Amino acid sequence: SGKRFQTSSHLLVHPCIHTEEGPFRCPTCRKGINCNSTLLTHWCIHMWERPYECPECGKSFSRSSHLTQHQGRH
Repeated sequence: SGKRFQTSSHLLVHPCIHTEEGPFRCPTCRKGINCNSTLLTHWCIHMWERPYECPECGKSFSRSSHLTQHQGRH
């Protein structure tokens, strides 16, 4: 059984005692993260990535589906 917390803020200050393999996994790149607060910091990096660029106007998007929607507007 896992540790329970009364509030999410208690979870965030929980000491980073987990192994490198997990139990947290980045939903974007699937990297195993050993601490929830570290995962939140890591995931923020992905929030600013925009690898999908429109070849017509150069606007960039974080998801390919957003690029596809955008291209339908040209």
